[in-house]
Amino acid sequence: MTTQVLICDDSAMARKQMARVLPADWDISLTFATNGVEGLEAIKAGKGEVVFLDLTMPVMDGYQVLKTVQELDLPALIVVVSGDIQHQAYQKVKALGAVDFVQKPVSTDALQHILQEYGIYHRCDVASAFDAPEIKVNLRDACQEVANVAMGRAADLLAKLLDVYVPLPIPAVNVLEVSELTMALKATENSRQISALCQGFIGPGIAGEALLLFHDSSFDDMAKLMNISHPDSSQAEIEVMVDTGNVLIGAFLNGISDQLNISFSQNHPVILGRHCTANELIHDNAEKWQRTLAMEINYQIKDHNIQCDLLLLFTEDSLPALSSKLGYLTHTEGESL
Repeated sequence: MTTQVLICDDSAMARKQMARVLPADWDISLTFATNGVEGLEAIKAGKGEVVFLDLTMPVMDGYQVLKTVQELDLPALIVVVSGDIQHQAYQKVKALGAVDFVQKPVSTDALQHILQEYGIYHRCDVASAFDAPEIKVNLRDACQEVANVAMGRAADLLAKLLDVYVPLPIPAVNVLEVSELTMALKATENSRQISALCQGFIGPGIAGEALLLFHDSSFDDMAKLMNISHPDSSQAEIEVMVDTGNVLIGAFLNGISDQLNISFSQNHPVILGRHCTANELIHDNAEKWQRTLAMEINYQIKDHNIQCDLLLLFTEDSLPALSSKLGYLTHTEGESL
């Protein structure tokens, strides 16, 4: 009997990757949803007997979908597929009724294990049991999904080191001029005072700088979590920034390099500015950046007054190499960011 399968993810690249690892001879009817609201409508319409569900989505996220399915007792076997690999995220989705949790990008082995464990794979006699709807992936979407996976790895490392939970936002990815950079930054909201650390990186055909924009109001709580004595001292603030930067920047770049099959070398971190606004920071360093691909992730720590922005700025010269690598992942060679 044909199984109704739903893939619910806001990323076209993630939907395409998920559909690609499904067994070609699985007797299913496949439906896609781009957010939680669409996903719930599909489940209510009987199109989601088995659901592969992302967590970080606009309109309605995966947690809200799980809660609603549980409250309404909807007939759906839900497997969470997410870049958020924190242990607390796993515990939370299991408590909300998810039968399993798979890390992005999904491997064929991980999927086969789940299909076998829950007995939901029913082979069809024909060579190809289902036709996946066509998915067009633009390179900006692909770049955002790569950033999403890398973001989750960085948050997981920070969560393990500090024994906390780090809620994950949807990463912002834009190609923009340096004059537009301050308008794109979440750190500019309310003109908050920030301190910033900068670390350069370089790989084959790809180079840029990572900025950690640390909200000044976050220093005390972060220093306490790191067991740093005299948290109000100047040296302690620098230590907090450097240690946080080492975790987030290193893990984020490793996440990108694993997905794009490249390696990065990193320079030593440099304090770029202290107790200033984001506008002042960008203005004082404008000559370092021209047109750039910017990835921005706003990290916060639950139950603590801690907020920082991780911003990756790729040089304009890096865009062709990035487009080529992303095009290989999405089978859209020839497009540009």
